[in-house]
Amino acid sequence: MSAPRVLVVEHEKGTGPGQFGERLAAQGLDLDLCRPWDGDRVPREPGRYDGLLVLGGSMGPYDVDRAPWLPAVCRLLRAAAARDLPTLGICLGMELLTVACGGKVRHAEHPEVGLCELTPLLPASRDELFAFLTESDTPPCAVQWHWEETSVPPEGAVPLLTSARCTHQAYRIGTSVWGVQFHPEVLAGDIATWGTSDTGPLQALGLDPDAVVGHVAREEQRLRTLWGGLAERWGTVVSARRRRRDGAE
Repeated sequence: MSAPRVLVVEHEKGTGPGQFGERLAAQGLDLDLCRPWDGDRVPREPGRYDGLLVLGGSMGPYDVDRAPWLPAVCRLLRAAAARDLPTLGICLGMELLTVACGGKVRHAEHPEVGLCELTPLLPASRDELFAFLTESDTPPCAVQWHWEETSVPPEGAVPLLTSARCTHQAYRIGTSVWGVQFHPEVLAGDIATWGTSDTGPLQALGLDPDAVVGHVAREEQRLRTLWGGLAERWGTVVSARRRRRDGAE
C-alpha cells in the first residue's frame, strides 16, 4: 500500500513547510510541493490526495495582481472543505480558507509579529488537534507574522483559539478542515529572512527584527515540542482518513 499523500501549496520562496514537513515525512507521509510562484499549476480538485496543507506568504488573500494563482487556491480549498478532506491552512492559508468558504478577511488593526500567547477556547477541549493545549496550565505561544486577519469566519466554523490582538486564531470546519493564523511550522532560522525583508514594516510597529528572531530562538525547543506535536496529530488524521478510504474501496 502506498503512503498517504499530502499536497503542500507554497506561495513564495522561503515559506516552505519547515518543521511541519519534517514531522509529516518522519511519519511516512509523502509531500507533493506545489509552487505556483515558480510556475506550478494549482490542481482544480484534491483528487486522490489524502491531505492538503496551504502555507503562508507575504501577500494578502485578495492580492490577485501580485499572486494571480490565489483564486485557484481558493477553489482547491473550497473543494477540499466540501469533501471534509484533512486540510490545514496556515496564516495566508487560513485567510484563503476563510474567503473560499464564505467568510471575510480584513487588514489587522493590531498586526501580530513574533511570539504571542494563544488562548484555547472551550471547543478546543474536544478538538482532535487542539485538545492537548487545554491540558496545560501554561498558555501556549506561537510565532505570528500577519498584517491581515479573519474578521468573519465561514458559517459553521468552530472557534478554537484566540489571542489578545486577533480574535480568530484557529477554527475548524466540519471534522477535518482547520485554519490557523499563527505559524506552527516555523522556527528562528525560518523567520530570519522574513525579518530582513520586512525591516520597514517591523520598525513601523516599533519592533527590532533581530530582537524578534532572538526571542523565537530562545523558545525554539518549546516551539518544536508544542507545534511539532500538532504536526504529528494532523498527520495522524490524514493517515486515519486514508485507512478508512482504503477500507471502503
